Amino acid sequence: MKTIDITEMKDFYFGHAQYAEALTGCTVILSEEGAVGGVNVKGGAPGTRETDLLKSENLVQAVHGVFLAGGSAYGLEAGSGVMESLEERGIGFETKEARIPIVPGAILYDLGAGSSNIRPDSRMGKAASEAAFSRAPFKNGNVGAGTGAVVGKIFGNDYAMKGGIGSFAVQVNELQVGAVVAINCFGDIINPYTQQRVAGVYDRCQQTYLKTEQILREQMWRKQADHFSGNTSLGAVVTNAKLTKAESNKLCAVAHNGFARTMMPAHTFVDGDTIFSMSSGKVEVDVNSLSYLYTYAVEQAVLTAAESAESCLGIPANQDAKME
Repeated sequence: MKTIDITEMKDFYFGHAQYAEALTGCTVILSEEGAVGGVNVKGGAPGTRETDLLKSENLVQAVHGVFLAGGSAYGLEAGSGVMESLEERGIGFETKEARIPIVPGAILYDLGAGSSNIRPDSRMGKAASEAAFSRAPFKNGNVGAGTGAVVGKIFGNDYAMKGGIGSFAVQVNELQVGAVVAINCFGDIINPYTQQRVAGVYDRCQQTYLKTEQILREQMWRKQADHFSGNTSLGAVVTNAKLTKAESNKLCAVAHNGFARTMMPAHTFVDGDTIFSMSSGKVEVDVNSLSYLYTYAVEQAVLTAAESAESCLGIPANQDAKME
């Protein structure tokens, strides 16, 4: 198994667009030929588009793009721009009257980080798609859907740290598996191999992590704990493995283990954690082995996102904090 850049995955296009000053953005993953799609939502406060069509029993078998965006529910508009870009290239589900691009997506809440009245829109979705088709460099950190992402928010932004977007991909013989993740979680980011905190609720004066799980225990008997509710981490796993729609959906559920291993806590009532899957169907593999790679790619993408984030507006990032 070797690590590759995610842009080396030949069947997919990856792109970002963002409003840097407003701290919000959009990330897209596109497939010209269409890819078998899947999704799994485990968070309690999701914001999604076109996820019902990914249910195993429903008609459409292939998707042509997935978008991840900031802007809370407003950011779902970015999907229209992605559709426009795909339509201009003749990409979509063929009907008698038109080709209709199938573009599921999900949003995270970043309105508290920058300008709450500037959000991802159709223009940004189209710009991210154009960047993808032009094979522009695909960066990690404060870009795309991770531009305004923040983690460790139990005490609000005064104790939070910068989140971001991260990518990670591996190749085993002909098989390729990659993940793109935007971390904007209520909880902390933990390296599952060292158990060190990578980002989270952080006392800037004392330069120490405060540990969200410990704070939650202390708040357990309060009738109204003051939990900051603007969160959600998003991900998409892409592969050239041959999968059915049902297998793709199940693998998305397994991929959430990557969130559970790196986020403390994950999948809370105030997170909308959602993971998509896209498979181009080129390589036959054992799905149990593939499930391990889905989890591994997600957890490594989470760590990449945290380690690539940069401080802004007084919110520190991983590189600014002292290790535990």
